[in-house]
Amino acid sequence: MKNSLALLFFFFYFSSFSQEQTLTQKTEKGELEGSLLMPKGLVKAPLVIIVAGSGPTDRNGNSDAMENFSLKMLADTLASHNIASFRFDKRGVAQSSDVNVDESELRPETYVDDIKGWVNLLYADKRFSQIIIAGHSEGSLLGMLAAINNPKVKGFISIAGAGRPIDVILKEQFSNVSPEVQTVIFDMLDKLNRGDTLEHVPVILYPIFRPSVQPYMHAWMQYDPAQEIKKLMVPILITTGSTDIQVKVIDAEKLAEAQPKAQLNIIKNMNHVLKNCDTLNKEMQVDIYHNPTRPLNAEFSSVVVQFMAKNFVAAKKVSAPVKK
Repeated sequence: MKNSLALLFFFFYFSSFSQEQTLTQKTEKGELEGSLLMPKGLVKAPLVIIVAGSGPTDRNGNSDAMENFSLKMLADTLASHNIASFRFDKRGVAQSSDVNVDESELRPETYVDDIKGWVNLLYADKRFSQIIIAGHSEGSLLGMLAAINNPKVKGFISIAGAGRPIDVILKEQFSNVSPEVQTVIFDMLDKLNRGDTLEHVPVILYPIFRPSVQPYMHAWMQYDPAQEIKKLMVPILITTGSTDIQVKVIDAEKLAEAQPKAQLNIIKNMNHVLKNCDTLNKEMQVDIYHNPTRPLNAEFSSVVVQFMAKNFVAAKKVSAPVKK
């Protein structure tokens, strides 16, 4: 009850200086839905499109397995500094769940095309001066791909984004299992990378290797984020947390090495869901992943806001009526 009241106060407080509007995008499979958060009293503002991470993560940064509202809090923080934002539910997730999704037909490009669709829709809205894409986790790569050679996108923010191909990261994550199990998993990853179909997948490995997700995994492995970020010709912020147990600091460093002009910020004591955390112990991070009342890491919020202020046109406020 205490957590619910604190969360209610948080949303009530931020709603006092911003207003949220539901937008939809028509696709060949149905309508996607998202939330536009516009600071009150503005007629022209920079807009940040926030792209969520992998799996069934919704526009707020939540899923059935966790509720932390990290992306909603990011949107509210931006609004408090006169920056508009848009965040959306991916195909098959939350309010976009009616979009018919056959997992075996999904590819990273499917999501990239959806992001481009949102960019086109929002670019036509004259309330916004510039569009910036901010991708979290897998959303970093997807947002990056949507921004490449896209004149409508004027900036890019990578938040806890990978800097290496996903098979390399998965091998690292499985480096602590027994040598016998590691050999099996590494062989499966190599076969997927080559485009081979995996037969007789053990049930325990279904989350990664189930037959319906194998085409997506193969397509995902073909992208090296460090090579893709080289193609961006806009202001770039690369940021991650020192206590992120899903994406390592080396990934942010790889991205920055590939894009020397990018701004790199490693946030001390911030984890993957952008909250304060002073440990790399997975068990001790569980509560943080599931606690919606924990605020965003303050340094992270400050870094994003300062990057926006430095590189993009400040919002224009509605002129007050002239007294006669």
